[in-house]
Amino acid sequence: MLDDDRLARADRILDTAKDLLLRWGYRRVSIDEIAKRAGVGKGTVYLHWRSREQLFFAVGAREAVEMIDAVVAAMRADPTEVALHRYMRRFFVEAMRRPVLRAIFTRDAETLGAFLASPARRPLEGAKLLASHDYLAVLAEYGLLREDLRPEDLDYPLPTIVFGFFGVEPLLPPHLDLDLEAKAEHLADILRRVFGPAAEPSATAYTGAASRAITIFGRLGRDFRDAAYTTPER
Repeated sequence: MLDDDRLARADRILDTAKDLLLRWGYRRVSIDEIAKRAGVGKGTVYLHWRSREQLFFAVGAREAVEMIDAVVAAMRADPTEVALHRYMRRFFVEAMRRPVLRAIFTRDAETLGAFLASPARRPLEGAKLLASHDYLAVLAEYGLLREDLRPEDLDYPLPTIVFGFFGVEPLLPPHLDLDLEAKAEHLADILRRVFGPAAEPSATAYTGAASRAITIFGRLGRDFRDAAYTTPER
C-alpha cells in the first residue's frame, strides 16, 4: 500500500497521463513528456510502473475502480440494481461517461492507437469486469436469471450484446439522436427479455443477491485499485 505522499504523486502522474492521452492520443504521448508535466523525473514514473503500457493500463484501471464503486453504491441504495439488465445498464452508462474506458470499449483507435493491440489492456475488457461467473452464479442461485440458463451459457451471448452496444457507436448514422440514457434503456430491455426470469423475483431475492454481489464487486474493485497503484518489484 502506498503512503499518502506516494499515492498523491502516483495520482498526479496518472492525471497527467490521462490528460495527454485524451488530448494527443497514445502514439504521441511519451514518458518524458508525462514526467515533465507532472513535475517528476522520468525515473520516478518507472518507480510506479515498469512500462508505458502499464502506466496507461493504470489510467484505465483507475477509471474501472470509479465505475465499480458506482455500481456498488447503486446496489447498496437499491438491491434491484443487482439484476443483470440493471447492472449492465449502469455499467454501460458509467463506462461511457469515463473517457478512457469509453475509448477502450468503443475501440477508439485515434485515442488509443497501438494500446488497443497491447496485452496490457485486456483485463479492462475481460469477463471479470463485464460479468464474472461468480456474479452470474449468484443471480442464478437467487432466481434472477432465466431458469434454464447456467452462468457459462452467457459466455458468448452476453459480451456479444453488450460490447455490440459499445462497438456500434462509430457506425451510428448522424440522424439517430439518442442520448446515453436512451441507449442504455435499449440495452437493458434486450438483456431483460433475453436473460431475465419469467416472473418478477421477490424483494428477499434481490436483497440476498445484492449482498453477495456487493462483496464480489468490492473485491474486483480492490483488485483493479491494486493493479493501478502497486509499485513493481525490482
